[in-house]
Amino acid sequence: MRPSGDLRLNFKTLYPRQITAGISAALILSGCAAVGPDYQKPTVPVPKNWQSPIVNASPPSVDDAGLARWWREFHDPVLDRLIERALANNKNLKQAEARLLEARARRGFAEADRFPTLGTNASANRIGSSQELGSGLINNQYTAGFDARWEMDIFGGKRRALEAASAQVEASEADLSAVQTSLTAEVGVNYLNLRAFAARLAVAEANLAIQTQTRDLAQWRYQAGLTSRLDLEQATSALEQTRAQIPVLETNLAQTKNQIAILLGINPEDLPPFATAPIPQADAMMNTGIPADLLRRRPDIRRAERQLAAQTAQIGVATAAQYPDFSLAGSIGLASLASGNLFTAGAKTFSIGSNAAWTLFDAGRIHQNIQIQNALQAQALAQYESTVLTAFAEVENALISYAREQERRAALTRAVAAAQSAQALAQSQYAAGLIDFQSVLDTQRSLLTLQDLLTTSEAAVSTSLIQLYKALGGGWVANPPAADLTSSSEITP
Repeated sequence: MRPSGDLRLNFKTLYPRQITAGISAALILSGCAAVGPDYQKPTVPVPKNWQSPIVNASPPSVDDAGLARWWREFHDPVLDRLIERALANNKNLKQAEARLLEARARRGFAEADRFPTLGTNASANRIGSSQELGSGLINNQYTAGFDARWEMDIFGGKRRALEAASAQVEASEADLSAVQTSLTAEVGVNYLNLRAFAARLAVAEANLAIQTQTRDLAQWRYQAGLTSRLDLEQATSALEQTRAQIPVLETNLAQTKNQIAILLGINPEDLPPFATAPIPQADAMMNTGIPADLLRRRPDIRRAERQLAAQTAQIGVATAAQYPDFSLAGSIGLASLASGNLFTAGAKTFSIGSNAAWTLFDAGRIHQNIQIQNALQAQALAQYESTVLTAFAEVENALISYAREQERRAALTRAVAAAQSAQALAQSQYAAGLIDFQSVLDTQRSLLTLQDLLTTSEAAVSTSLIQLYKALGGGWVANPPAADLTSSSEITP
């Protein structure tokens, strides 16, 4: 068993020949390989192709520049301006930028820690001794000089710390890109929701006008004694049900505007008004490339991989604590009892020394810390593998959602066309007294429902495409643009 307590072996020498030999040996040793594992990027299974049939006809290459600014595929100047403003002003993005600055400063600290420390000092003292214990004289003492200290990185602990800090900088850069990716997608989805709520509100108001005409017709026929009061009450009920949907849509519209303001980093009251515009649709889906492209394009994958590299280096930092610490220290200066003699040859002083310290017993703290770092590395590896799997699944989900929503929109388009014909036909036949009022109500309800579903589906198609762009790793830009919120009083195309 090792002895209890913390015993540190220290030795110093002031002999120049021995010091020179010690320095030379230390410099040679400091070039040795660092302790701890050398990082190797893990290999993960990658599918050769996507499973969705909609990408079979797409070439394997992908336009990285176009994917970085996917929102331009919608050809909507309002969406372009919103995303530019969000990239310039979003508060979460500002936090990510500050975290990157912090990581760079930490790397600079780790790099500076490998170099010697050089300082200077000067003092002037007046010292009086006791007459009982000494001479009782009063002396002046003046000193000036330089001192230096260098903790040699023989076993690579500081090199591993620099390696970890460098990887963490790259992880923070990827984190900034990941925030941009999420931000641009969130702005796009909220903008689509805003356009969808506005379109659904227009559909409800248009149907409200039609149902008002129907109610007026039922009232006229009731007053003329051509029908019962039942038709009038049913028409009024249908009219008020539609009217009740309008406040809900107006609330959703206002809340979506407020969310967009938050993403833009401004107060809701400072958000310019939106001009009326249709739900934007992209011309076509961008080429998806092959699954292996995700490993380099997805910033969250790059972040997880760099965090794994940083944690691997931390094992070396912990392992280096098992070995001795070596340092060199020295000083040169001047010392004199009179200020006039301070800069003479006889006032020169110097000190050269070396030091070694080795922890012989710490009750297993160093060993347990190594175990902690190994466990953290295992967690980082699992997180990286999970991130990769999640990325592949997100792309597949977005592909199938985009494909199936297009099919749904096409079917709803045909259904709305048929419902509009049926509603017009039922209205004219009821006015002529050829059918009962229930048929009119059924066609109007069906038309309102289908038009609302079609509007929602049109937004869902574009939303699915945005989610696909996000899943593919699009939406991050190296230099976000600056934006002036006062450049226009209205957000118009």
